[in-house]
Amino acid sequence: MKLIEGGITAATGYVAAGVYSGIKKKRTDLALVFTKHPAVAAAMFTKNLVAAAPVQVCKEQLAKGPHIQAIVVNSGNANACTGPDGLAKAWQMIKKTAQVLGLSEDQVLVASTGVIGQSLPIEKIESGIEEAAARLSENGGCDAASAIMTTDTFAKEIAVEYVHQGHTIRVGGMAKGSGMIHPNMATMLAFVTTDVDIAPELLDRALKMCVDRTFHMITVDGDTSTNDSVMLLANGAAGNPRITCEDDSFAAFCKALAQVTEKLAKDIVKDGEGATKMIEIKVQNAPTEKQARQIAKSIAESNLVKTAMFGEDANWGRILCAAGYAGVDFDPWKTDVFIGNLQVAQQGGGLEFDEELAKEILSQKTIVITVDLKQGPAEATAWTCDLTYDYVKINAHYRT
Repeated sequence: MKLIEGGITAATGYVAAGVYSGIKKKRTDLALVFTKHPAVAAAMFTKNLVAAAPVQVCKEQLAKGPHIQAIVVNSGNANACTGPDGLAKAWQMIKKTAQVLGLSEDQVLVASTGVIGQSLPIEKIESGIEEAAARLSENGGCDAASAIMTTDTFAKEIAVEYVHQGHTIRVGGMAKGSGMIHPNMATMLAFVTTDVDIAPELLDRALKMCVDRTFHMITVDGDTSTNDSVMLLANGAAGNPRITCEDDSFAAFCKALAQVTEKLAKDIVKDGEGATKMIEIKVQNAPTEKQARQIAKSIAESNLVKTAMFGEDANWGRILCAAGYAGVDFDPWKTDVFIGNLQVAQQGGGLEFDEELAKEILSQKTIVITVDLKQGPAEATAWTCDLTYDYVKINAHYRT
């Protein structure tokens, strides 16, 4: 497995562009991704009942069949809570994209992100789609990744390649996310492309497996957005024998896909609104992976743990407390807790430890918390960030 340049356009046959359409005051705000070869698609969407118009439209599109050739994305306006007008404008984005690229409308997906409850300026977006189509390029991945950002402070992209049975296969992706991040489906916008040839049902299975272990395991603030979406396209341009069963070819692809989704997930946490630290929570020796995930997410979601990390306070009691209300039956009197490589609790009770060393560990940009249950073979990892004063400032004035 090798890291390569290119992001969303690294795989064979993909081009992209990011342009300024006028939704935002200054920054680019519209991205277009196109595959020259029709692709099978898989996607997952927010579990929020208040789902944005593009989420509703994409579900309809994918129900018609998995063959997709373009994704159009705008930032600065979520097109959420906009009623029939919002749905009509999401369909207009699809229609315009299909027109300029010479596609069937069934071959286009759409996504939006930004302020909720505002009418989408469709005329500006349609002009932006025309410009983006004219600028599509194999080198356009970075521009596309920048164009989907809202409160993000940096573009999030990655690409990897691997060789299997003589065929070079590439997987690339981009994501946006900084706030409203919670482990209840994707919790951001993410787009992944690959040139692997794979059956649609296996592409769907691979995506769900990777989302469960990456995007489902991050949290910034406990809020699940109206627009959360992750979309995966596979155009088959690598020329490998089609993956039709869960053999070693499928395992190799899942490994590459997981590397992409984990990197994007961790970048979202690193860029959490107002964050100064990324926190990795490892739960080890749990009875089952599902239970390990529950405990890891419970700790990651604890505001008291997150504020302790911001204050560089080795308050291990908050960690064990959050594990205890995760809804998992485990024995706390067998459980050890570590912050970095420093053990702070043993068999559910406190230890004497070097507070200065703990302070030094907690001053780092990345903090690892390990909870060892000593009650089984399973493990899981979750990622979060500290909760800071700046998070409140950013979200108190989001619309302005």
